[in-house]
Amino acid sequence: MRYFRHALDLYINSSIHVALAVVAFTIISMIEFGLPLSLILVAFVFFSTITGYNFVKYAGIAKLHHSSLAGNLRIIQIFSFGSFIALIYFAFSLHQNVLIATGLLGLLTLFYALPVFGKKRNLRSLAGIKIFVIAMVWAGTTVLLPVINARELLDQPVLINFFQRFCIVVVLTLPFEIRDLVYDSDSLETIPQRIGVRKTRLFGICLLVLINIIEIFQQESSANLLSLFLVSVLIGASLLDSNEQQEKYYASFWVESIPIIYLGILLLIKNVLPGVIY
Repeated sequence: MRYFRHALDLYINSSIHVALAVVAFTIISMIEFGLPLSLILVAFVFFSTITGYNFVKYAGIAKLHHSSLAGNLRIIQIFSFGSFIALIYFAFSLHQNVLIATGLLGLLTLFYALPVFGKKRNLRSLAGIKIFVIAMVWAGTTVLLPVINARELLDQPVLINFFQRFCIVVVLTLPFEIRDLVYDSDSLETIPQRIGVRKTRLFGICLLVLINIIEIFQQESSANLLSLFLVSVLIGASLLDSNEQQEKYYASFWVESIPIIYLGILLLIKNVLPGVIY
C-alpha cells in the first residue's frame, strides 16, 4: 500500500493526472465540433500541460535547491525536461496559428508564475484573479486550439463553448480553493475568502445551472446536452461535499478526474446509445 501511495503521489505531483484532464477536455471539443481527432495536437497539449504546470510548481524550488533536490523532485525535473523536448518535437507538426495561440496562452502561464508586476508579484498573487487565469488558459487550450488546428472559424458556437468551458473550469477549481482556504494568504482574496464556503458552493451551482441553460438553447445534439448535464451533477456534488478538511486526494485526484469521466460519459452516450440519444 505504501508503494502504491508513493506511485500515486508521483503521478499527481508530476502533473500527469492534470495533463490527462486537459487532454480529455480537448478531445471533448473535437467530438462536439465534429473535428477530426488530431493525435499530434493531443500529444502537444499533454506535454505542454506537464511542462507548464511543473514550471509553475517547481521552477523556484529547482533554482534555489538544485543540489539538494529530493528524489521525487529530481525525477519530476527530468520528466519535465523530457516533456518540454516532446512538446517542441510535436510543435514542428502544428500550424503556425496554433503555435501563435499557444504562445499567447504560454505568456499567461509565465505571467502567472514569474514576478512581472514588481517584486514577488505575478498574476497568481493579484487579488481575486488566480482562478480566472487558470480557467482562461484551460478554456483557450481545450476549446480554441482544436478549432484553430482544424482551420475552422472562431464563430459564435465556438465562443459560447469557450465561455461554458471557462465556467466549468472555474467550478472545478473551487474545491481546490476551499481546500487551500486555511493556507492561502488573505491578500489573494480567493472566492471562498471573499464570500465564504457556503456562498462559494452556491456560486458554483449557479454557474453550472447557467452552463446547462445555455446548452439547451445552443446544442442540437441531445448527447452533448445529456453528457453535460450528468457531469454537471457530478461537479456539483463534488463541490457541495468539499470543505477545508478534505481527504488528501479528494481534489487533486478525484475532482481532477471529472474531465476524464466527462469524456467517458460522452463516448458512452454517442457510441453505445446512438439510436436512442443523438
